[in-house]
Amino acid sequence: MEIFEQVLSQLKVHAEGIASRSYSPYTGRKEAVVIMLEDGALVGGVRVENASFQLTIPPILNAITTSYALQRKDFSIIVSTVPFTEAELAYTSALGSYQWELVSPRILVVAGAHHPDPTMFLPVSFPSDIQNASDGANCAREAAKAAFIPESNFPVGCAITTTKGQVVQGVNVEHPDWSQIICAERNALSTIITYGLGDVTDVYVSCPKLPGGTPCGACRQVIVELAPKATVWMDLDDENPQAMKATELLPGHFTGDILKRP
Repeated sequence: MEIFEQVLSQLKVHAEGIASRSYSPYTGRKEAVVIMLEDGALVGGVRVENASFQLTIPPILNAITTSYALQRKDFSIIVSTVPFTEAELAYTSALGSYQWELVSPRILVVAGAHHPDPTMFLPVSFPSDIQNASDGANCAREAAKAAFIPESNFPVGCAITTTKGQVVQGVNVEHPDWSQIICAERNALSTIITYGLGDVTDVYVSCPKLPGGTPCGACRQVIVELAPKATVWMDLDDENPQAMKATELLPGHFTGDILKRP
């Protein structure tokens, strides 16, 4: 038990360490979770707010979908800086075949999982070698192979480049409660915020089953707020990707500036 308490203590420190990266201009709430996987590797997630409040991404959704994009589902422990909400507990309980144990208001443990000493955060990005739009579309298409799509069987992949010269991939991660499904674009954007990977320059989106597919309305709202200067590229398969400015995706969008805290 003493060893387990030491593991939890380390995870709490890691969660508190990334909470300050939260994007929370409307509430000021700095919240984070850290997931430890069965080999001790860590995945983080922070609160990502939006001017359309219902599109706010809570830390646990952020971290879990980042894990899925990395093709890691071997969850062991989740530690939060704030108590889990009923909605968050419902989200995890319906996810896969895990048997979760709520050992405290801020700690979820997978029954029977291995609980080693925490190691380090998994890398979520890699140096960009994207030379042109076709390279970016190919990167998004490759990402789509990791999509978790038991509800729709419709994979979507996203590859985002940042001012720090990094590429982050995202996929759509589905859930029995469709209101909890997260798209590839929001997956990648929330990961970028959690890990402080810089401003977004380009967003590449690929729908392998529907070449030319474009971001949904929810993703357009999130993109225009979190990456207003970005260029968004739609994969057209064998043709050159189609480009649009983020602001063109959602004409007349609501910025939410009037709602932001001083």
